[in-house]
Amino acid sequence: MADQTTTIPKGWKMTTLGEVVEITSSKRIFADEYKKSGIPFFRGKEITEKFSGNEISTELFISDEKYEEIKNKYGVPEENDILLTSVGTLGNPYLVEKGLKFYFKDGNLTWFHNYKGIYPKFLYYWITSPQGKESLSYAKIGSTQEAYTIAKLKVLSCIIPPLPEQRAIAAVLSSLDDKIELLREQNKTLEAIAQAIFKEWFVKFNFPNSEGKPYKASGGTMIDSELGDIPEGWRVGRLTEIFDFMEGPGIRNWQYTETGRRFINIRLIQNSDIDIKNANFISLEEAEGVYKHFNLEEKDMVVSTSGTLGRSAIVRKEHLPLMLNTSVIRFRPIDRISYGFMYQFLNSRFFQNELLSMASGSVQLNFGPVHLKQIKMVIPNEKILQLYAKIANSLYIKISNNFSQIQTLSTLRDTLLPKLMKGEIRVKGFGE
Repeated sequence: MADQTTTIPKGWKMTTLGEVVEITSSKRIFADEYKKSGIPFFRGKEITEKFSGNEISTELFISDEKYEEIKNKYGVPEENDILLTSVGTLGNPYLVEKGLKFYFKDGNLTWFHNYKGIYPKFLYYWITSPQGKESLSYAKIGSTQEAYTIAKLKVLSCIIPPLPEQRAIAAVLSSLDDKIELLREQNKTLEAIAQAIFKEWFVKFNFPNSEGKPYKASGGTMIDSELGDIPEGWRVGRLTEIFDFMEGPGIRNWQYTETGRRFINIRLIQNSDIDIKNANFISLEEAEGVYKHFNLEEKDMVVSTSGTLGRSAIVRKEHLPLMLNTSVIRFRPIDRISYGFMYQFLNSRFFQNELLSMASGSVQLNFGPVHLKQIKMVIPNEKILQLYAKIANSLYIKISNNFSQIQTLSTLRDTLLPKLMKGEIRVKGFGE
């Protein structure tokens, strides 16, 4: 059992996970039972994606018949059950949503269900708290690939308040998470609007003509080009004519410092934003000296150049000062106006396909400036670029503001979480 000698608040109790929740795994599913469609089959990867707020990229399924067989004989995860990643990437919990039908891989995930004196959402937040993470560390085995064992999970210590206070704590934290999720959904909507206009104007060529009608649909003149028919007055040119870009310098481990200037790498680009709190540092002398021209600016776009190609984020004021590093390329519009156009183009199917077709590497794909300089693109006339900038740039200002609010709310939640779990801060009406 983990040693937790923290003073227990009045009315709270020391217990073990095995005393408050049933902890099990799943019935094994064999490879020949996998299907191309049907009921989603989750592994640690899918649960980690859900925990990180990403879209699920399910690749495995089981038949409806197999699912019903398992459900009737053994049971399946239901609303408010928790699945915990338990091999490799450890400790990511998923609180099962209402009405979601799926099954999961044995060993990869541990199933928490049949609660006895603990509120599911409180347990979820406990798992994500520093206290929960410390306690879970005692359940690990293995050196090559770490894993949790059910036997060790059952005897882990946890300090819990009475159920009413558990619900109140969960409500406080949930309210913050709900606001964060609402802002993320708003950003998805704003991004979809910018994308829809981009496709209509720059893919279908139905930008407003002089009469405000869709150009191509209204019979606008199209001319032949090496990239197909394009509107009269537009042209084919190099990507370098529209965007300025720079690759990072390749900072080595021995250059890292405890403080100084943060620098970016691929692992920081998550959910279309930059996880600045986990950045490494380089000395200010180097950052303002030999590497000065690698410092990023607000509204720059950074794009990953190896591994998962094309992962991107927009640099916000809160990220700065921040420096570029290897495997990431920084982009700016040359006219310093067409930011919205740049963001959409660099996320477009055309650009992503260009990256994949040009990328090199047998073990891990990568691309760099030499590939970007070869890319040809359709260049709109200046009037349409400026008109799109007027619309899209305002959408991205709102998106950026939402990301700033998300960062503020996330920091508040992460600050409150350990204090609420220890009883250092009590919800109004409790501990008085």
